[in-house]
Amino acid sequence: MGDLAVHGRAGQRRPIEHAPSLPPLVGDYEARRRSFSWEAAGAWLQGDGEGHLNMAHEAVDRHAEGELADTVAIRFLARTAPTTELTYAQLRDQSDIVATALRRLDIGPGDGVCTLLPRSPELYLTVLGTLKAGAVYCPLFPAFGPEPVLERLRLGHIRVLVTDTPSYLRKVEPHRDSLPDLRHVLLTDAEAAEGGDGAGGPPGTMPWSVALGAGAAAYDPDTFTVAPTRPDDPALLHFTSGTTGKPKGAVHVHEAILAHHVTAEFALDLRPGDIYWCTADPGWVTGTSYGILGPLSCGVTIVTDAADFDARRWYRILQDEGVTVFYTAPTALRMLMRTGVGLAHEHAFPALRHVVSVGEPLNPEAVLWGVEAFGLPVHDTWWQTETGAIMVSNFPGMPVRPGSMGRPVPGVVAAVLGQGADGRAEVTDGHVRVLGPDEVGELALRPGWPSMFRSYLDDPDRYARAFADGWYLSGDLARIDADGYVWFIGRADDVIKSAGHLIGPFEVESALMEHPAVAEVGVIGKPDPLAGEIVKAFVTLKVGHEPTPALARELIAFGRHRLGSVAPREIAFDQALPHTRSGKVMRRLLRARELGLPEGDLSTVERPAADGPEVRP
Repeated sequence: MGDLAVHGRAGQRRPIEHAPSLPPLVGDYEARRRSFSWEAAGAWLQGDGEGHLNMAHEAVDRHAEGELADTVAIRFLARTAPTTELTYAQLRDQSDIVATALRRLDIGPGDGVCTLLPRSPELYLTVLGTLKAGAVYCPLFPAFGPEPVLERLRLGHIRVLVTDTPSYLRKVEPHRDSLPDLRHVLLTDAEAAEGGDGAGGPPGTMPWSVALGAGAAAYDPDTFTVAPTRPDDPALLHFTSGTTGKPKGAVHVHEAILAHHVTAEFALDLRPGDIYWCTADPGWVTGTSYGILGPLSCGVTIVTDAADFDARRWYRILQDEGVTVFYTAPTALRMLMRTGVGLAHEHAFPALRHVVSVGEPLNPEAVLWGVEAFGLPVHDTWWQTETGAIMVSNFPGMPVRPGSMGRPVPGVVAAVLGQGADGRAEVTDGHVRVLGPDEVGELALRPGWPSMFRSYLDDPDRYARAFADGWYLSGDLARIDADGYVWFIGRADDVIKSAGHLIGPFEVESALMEHPAVAEVGVIGKPDPLAGEIVKAFVTLKVGHEPTPALARELIAFGRHRLGSVAPREIAFDQALPHTRSGKVMRRLLRARELGLPEGDLSTVERPAADGPEVRP
């Protein structure tokens, strides 16, 4: 697994060796980076020999036609019901039937299909069937309230929604008249009416079983064909929220499956025979790219769990299912950390060889905790909805530098660009300035990787602003050290400007998390008449620690010792920091509430922040 650092601040840690259990698929990183090309990697794709390419065929059908036909593709762990499984051959046949059912509903190329479902066979089959029909799949997170659901259905011009009756009645039915594009609602829990027209659910809906029954009756495996989609035909629509305004709809195309496959091999080290668990909900881009498409393309067995987070259950799944590769979020890791390493030690994970993180920067302490809990360091990855696939990773077999996101994926060119006054890349006469090692600026990527988004739906101006001088502008501030490791500083609109210094909140949060009382931290800049801004930290404490003025003073002193002048000047204790539903602490929401500013788009907020006690030293 490469080297792991254990002493000092992030970027200044002494590495120790952690031996790999299998040769990593990325191999020698430097050699791979020099020799890799997307064009050559495209030889993995099967296609049809006539220039057509379809994600679902590449992810599933190619395996169903070969030696993996009877291998379990997806194992569904339900909250209480027995475990169900689908082999690659079954997944091919049943997704063919879904595609046939959609075609009978007059759904075809360019039409949008959404799911609003928990992790269930119906969700996964809808994803693959939609792609096979040539339509565009758009996931919705099942915990969304009515407003974000309706907004995405409208913006995406969605024609088919697959959901359950309670979700439909509460979130869609009262506003159905405002969704003129929505032709069909398929309810997975509705039963067909005996002797009637098949509509066993609310008016304007159809039972999933009826639609699938019609598809099965019309399906002929000898004549069925996957839609002849081109590599640059739209396949996926992922909505991502900005700090304000309506969500952005990022459009991805069928050839993105090549990036999903390559990065699943290089960064996640996936290969046939692996038991793989990605805890991200399929309602998010991670849950689609690396919960469905990427791992299936590698021929692994996916484990998916419908139950809510429970530390003991998670450890039991890792143990009992023999998980070999575990992909999760820093928030989930911190939740496991809160329960103490002792609970992990009650279980054994002999099959586990690779633990990987996604969703937000990984604090160094979580990397080290992985060694205590699993005997393995946690490997960070960085990517965005817009990139569609992992762009930077701590690859297996490479030295891990806790606090760093790792190095660019072979085939991806990354750089840090000089900033303007707004923190974004400064463009002068149409050109940007590429910075040197350890200089802080906006992280940018050279376009050309297959999973790059091809548009913001119905917003070409916004799309154009995401590029400058031949670079995709990520909006993240970072530095790249002399060895090519990328270090996250913060979002351009999160960075704190204090007494002439630019302070990245992630560095401050990571330092405070090294204190034994601290479970989680969110850091913002608070206006100050002298310094411009001061650093304020909102701290969630571990069980057994009380929010007191003495502890607040201790944390400030701890921060000064670790960080010097960039340490927090104020501490607020908050046991319920606001998160996005994908697990990120919402710093901009902390700042808005602190300063009494408009809160902006709240569609992705996991829960309202509790008004925890603010304790000043």
